[in-house]
Amino acid sequence: MERTAIYPGSFDPVTNGHLDIIKRGLKLFDKIIVTILCNPSKTSFFTVEERIEMLKVSVKGFSKNVEVDSYGGLLVDYAAQRGAAAILRGMRAVSDFEFEFQMALMNRKLNREVQTVFLMTGLRWIFTSSSIIKEAVRFGGDISDMVPPIVNRKIKEKLNK
Repeated sequence: MERTAIYPGSFDPVTNGHLDIIKRGLKLFDKIIVTILCNPSKTSFFTVEERIEMLKVSVKGFSKNVEVDSYGGLLVDYAAQRGAAAILRGMRAVSDFEFEFQMALMNRKLNREVQTVFLMTGLRWIFTSSSIIKEAVRFGGDISDMVPPIVNRKIKEKLNK
């Protein structure tokens, strides 16, 4: 039986830390569905379509077992629809724990068949987040070693408009 995990997030934009979680997740799961969760209460820098494009390009060389998708409802419902047994989440620091723990417990309450699996972010990426990367770029910072090349290019194009 194929072990499938959903790796959800806003991926606004995708970072090398996200890619690290996907690569390492492939050692635990046969298939990972990277899913952009559409949150209408959040203002996004990139459209869902732009994020899908950047993710597809960024994971192209990983494995045929990585799929990119988007979803606008309950994550556990999506996981059940896709036949996923797990939700894959990355944690950078203790500060992520409380929120992630609450979400994992709520998801477990909603669907006991879907487990949450946490991977600690690699030390190289522990300080990075999509928000910090966007802020660094706005003030002229070099993010080229923190994001895939397509993200580096697209974020600069968008800010130069």
